[in-house]
Amino acid sequence: MKHEFLKMVKSKGYIIISLLFPLIALLALGGYQLIQRISSQDTTAEDVMIGYVDEAGGFSDTGKIGDITFIDYDTREEATKALLAGEISEYFIIPSDYIYSGRIDQYTLERELELSGSTASTVRQFLLNNMLQGQISDELLERTKAPAWFTSTRLDETGQLSPEQGGVLSVFVIPYIFSLLFWISVLSCSYTLLEGLGEEKENRVMEILLSSISIKQLLLGKVIGLGMAGLLQILFWFVSSSFIVSLAASSLGGMFSTIEIPMRLMVFGVIYFILGYLMFAVLFAGLGAIVPTYREGQQLAFFIIMPGIMPLMLIYFLVENPTHPITYIVTFLPICTPIASMIRLAVGTIPPWHIALNITLLVLSIAGLFYLGARIFRSFLLMYGKRPAFGEIMRSLRQA
Repeated sequence: MKHEFLKMVKSKGYIIISLLFPLIALLALGGYQLIQRISSQDTTAEDVMIGYVDEAGGFSDTGKIGDITFIDYDTREEATKALLAGEISEYFIIPSDYIYSGRIDQYTLERELELSGSTASTVRQFLLNNMLQGQISDELLERTKAPAWFTSTRLDETGQLSPEQGGVLSVFVIPYIFSLLFWISVLSCSYTLLEGLGEEKENRVMEILLSSISIKQLLLGKVIGLGMAGLLQILFWFVSSSFIVSLAASSLGGMFSTIEIPMRLMVFGVIYFILGYLMFAVLFAGLGAIVPTYREGQQLAFFIIMPGIMPLMLIYFLVENPTHPITYIVTFLPICTPIASMIRLAVGTIPPWHIALNITLLVLSIAGLFYLGARIFRSFLLMYGKRPAFGEIMRSLRQA
């Protein structure tokens, strides 16, 4: 156990992966602040001159909106002449039937699929100003331009303000990042276990080890040692993510202030990591005992990884459909339970009895897999040169 733990935490890959997430997050946070500062200080942007011809009448209130200045021309010919002379970047025609059709004809020298979003928005604001100027108050005119800013407040079952609020980042981004980091750590430790077993079999070190310790001692030592290294990594990520989230909320505010990392996500995240790692470690250990080389084990590991990663592929479905039968299946299927439960914990859609039941199923599955894994170890760990057939494995499980 000590050997596997120290070997793991001292490896360059483990150190790089552990530090990579907080470093990337800090760099992204700093980059975002830098871009915001540069954009806020950028006052050298050139004014855009746009012409228009009012054939409908009533659009004579010209002026400047943002960086765009609108210039009125009496005829299309005058506007075209100004465009060719470079006095304006483009012009548009307000046809006589505009009030009924809503059509605006744009003319430009540039090849473009459609009017840019910012320009189109400013042109709409210009049209709205002219149509409503003098008809309504200035306050109502401003509200017409931006009719609503939506905020969402979550209530609990008693109708009181819930301590865990939503937000796009809290609902989707945080669960996805936590689940992804969980999966990276679990796979890193499990693959290390598979690689170690493969190397020890190929180098015949396994024979020396088994002359001093039992099969169960060997299996437990490797699983627990690597699991402690993975748990240390997960705890480091939890602590660093909390610091980064609080830093983003205090320095940037805005959408970052809606990010919440519930304490129960951290507590149960540790529990699900331990149980999830034990499940995958025992599966990978059994695979490492069966396959003759580590490289062949990597290829077969795909069939273990794909079911486990399924909740990440279904994250949007799990968040939007917490009571759907598929959500229940994924939650209670032991190989999918850790990630599915973390996703549902992050958005607060998993009842306590779901947690109790899937943890119980996980523990029972791990105990059963460890029992079978020890039998597989005993039968195939010292087998070299070939991979046993499925029927041979089942027969050995019954006889071991």
